Parts: sequence; structure tokens; C-alpha cells
Amino acid sequence: MSRQTAETVDVEAIREEYPILEREFDGEDLVYLDNAATTQTPEPVVSAMSDYYREQNANVHRGIHHLSQEASVAYEDAHDRLAEFVGASGGREEMVFTKNTTESENLVAYAWGMRELGPGDEVVLTEMEHHASLVTWQQIAKRTGADCRYIRVDDDGRLDMDHAEELIGEDTEMVSAVHVSNTLGTINPVSELADLAHANDSYIFVDGAQAVPNQPVDVEAIDADFYAFSGHKMAGPTGIGCLYGKSHLLEEMEPYLYGGGMIRKVTFEDSTWDEVPWKFEPGTPPIAEAVGIHAAADYLDGIGLERIREHENELVTYAYDRLTEHDDVEIYGPEPGPDRGGLVSFNIDGVHAHDLASIMNDHAVAIRAGDHCTQPLHDELGVAASARASFYLYNTREEVDALLEGIDDARELFA
Repeated sequence: MSRQTAETVDVEAIREEYPILEREFDGEDLVYLDNAATTQTPEPVVSAMSDYYREQNANVHRGIHHLSQEASVAYEDAHDRLAEFVGASGGREEMVFTKNTTESENLVAYAWGMRELGPGDEVVLTEMEHHASLVTWQQIAKRTGADCRYIRVDDDGRLDMDHAEELIGEDTEMVSAVHVSNTLGTINPVSELADLAHANDSYIFVDGAQAVPNQPVDVEAIDADFYAFSGHKMAGPTGIGCLYGKSHLLEEMEPYLYGGGMIRKVTFEDSTWDEVPWKFEPGTPPIAEAVGIHAAADYLDGIGLERIREHENELVTYAYDRLTEHDDVEIYGPEPGPDRGGLVSFNIDGVHAHDLASIMNDHAVAIRAGDHCTQPLHDELGVAASARASFYLYNTREEVDALLEGIDDARELFA
């Protein structure tokens, strides 16, 4: 049985804030275990966005009228709030809004990488990188003549830090590492990687898409030069991501997207740019989404990131222990503990991951199947695909049991 304390997440009360969890499919209650892809959105976030559209809807930084002024304040305040949420003391000057983590990776790769990288330079990544990081830096390296090198993942699903020390050297210009693997669940020692990068006069970009929703993150304690995450994985809306960057780096970088809203002066001959962060946010920005992610940050802080982390750890431990009771299950990544997040990727002997996901769908259990945008990692694991169940603050042990029942049905069907 789980240990009940004053610090335990009140799951039943939380679930009431998510009407979508009350849905049924063919008489089966929805069990949503695809949170590493997208979390559900609670009523306080939906209400905040609805209120914006009802009462403040206008474009920002373009109007003198009341609605524009109110929208502008809400949009600017959201930058400050999200900077605070991840421990960035510089406020809005260190927080750029993008569409998602992928665009944040691209922003740095183009705005910094295209100018700074060249033949002989190296970008060091990990073998567990999401395609958002791996493909972006791979393609920028091709364009600039730089090389990509990859830190090995050991048999337990952890980074080989001895190998990291070998790779990160005088030719390294950027280290790009995922904070929490979306396939293995591994929580990487990003502070150690930052130390290695800085000892070799290079920078570090941390992909925090799977970390920020689930645990306290302090970008200054990590000493990250850049840190990115997405709204839709932290109980917020789709269509907005956050890029933290040290202020002096953002000041030095040139924008890679152009248009209205990011300029200071334009002539027929040339243009100059607005201050950070606006110089990286051309066109009409995601205003309602900014209001939503602000509300999501408040919502998660109200529950407590430490509590969310504890709850997820309890669920992943329970799932891991139950899955390993069977010899036909292969689980990827480290055992539950301080360096594993709240997801489990696995395969069942004789059952393809996509078939398993389809059978789960028949039971209204939503899981993910495929390579999870980590094809090279799956190649290293020697499998084409895996099934993934990922947990969040509103999931329960009973829902893990529903997952296990679906697996039992798949075993019988493919026996």
C-alpha cells in the first residue's frame, strides 16, 4: 500500500479538475497513460484562456487602446512567471516564447550555431536524444561542417559519464542533452554535463520537456546556458514553448525569424532589432497560450512539484515491479529511484508494441507505441519499437492495474 502523508497528492480532488478523464469508450472508462506525449489540461488553465478571449482579446505591443494594453501586460507577465518557474532570476530578458521545445532547439541551432560552428568544431549529444535535439544539431552540423558526437548509454540506461569526459573537449562548442529521457525515463546528471562543457569553454543546451512538468527545475543551479520546455507537457496548452537563455548569450545572438513585432527601426536598406525577448518573437505571438502556460505554472506550483515527483515515482515503481513479475517483459532504462522519471517503456515477447497499443485502445487505455522520436536509441537497443506508459499527477494505481490487465489480454490473444 502507498504511504499516505500530508505531502501526498490528493489525486481524487485533482481528477475532478480534468473533465476529459470522465470520458468512456464503448463502456470503458478512459485511462490516459500517454502523458510524456501530452498531458491533459485542467479547468483552471482552460478558464484562464477562456477569460482572456472573453475579456482581453487583442494584439500585443501594437495598440494604445485598453484591450491591447491589458493583453500586453498579460503576455509580458507570463514571461516573468515562467522565468521564475524555472529559477531564472533575469525574468523576461531570459525567457523567449516559441511554439514548442523543438522550435527552441532550432532557434538556438540557427541563431547561434549557424554563426559559431564551422569545420573542426564539435557538438556533443547523447544517444538518448529526442529527434528535436538530434536531428536539429545533425543538420546544422552538416551545413556548417561541424561534427556531431554521441555520449554512450550503458546497459542500465544511464549515460556513460566516463565517455562524456572523453568526448567533451577543446573542440566542443555545444553540448546538447535531454534532462529526462522520454524513452528510458533516465534523469540525466545535467549539472555534471554543464560542468564538463564549461570546463572546456563550451555551452550546454538542456532539453527539459520531460523534466519541468514533473520535478523542481532550477536552471541557474544547473548552470544551463539554454534550457527548453513545452506548455503541453506541463498541464498547459499546445502551441507554446519556453526557451531560457543566459541574457548575455541571447543579447549576442541574431534572430533567425523576421517580421513585425521584433524590430526597433526599419528602412528600405536595413533593420535593427528590438530587445530580448521580443527580437526572437516576430509576428503575432501565442498570447492566449501565454496566459494558459502562466496559469499552468501557478497550478503546478499550487500542488507542489516535489509532491508530483513523489506521486509519479510511486506509480512508476508499482508499474515496474508488477511488470517484472513476468519473464516475457523487457523494460528499458534504470530501475525506479532518484534517476528515473515517471514513465516505463517496454516490450512483451511475441507481441508487437503497436499491436499492444491497439489492444489497449480496445480497453480505453491510452499508451504510446513506436520509437518515441528516438530511432537511433531504439537501434542501439536492438528493437524497432517499444510500448510506453507515462504517468502524471492525476493517474492512479488502479489505472496501472488496467494497463496490466490489458497486457494479460494481449498475452492470451498472441499465445
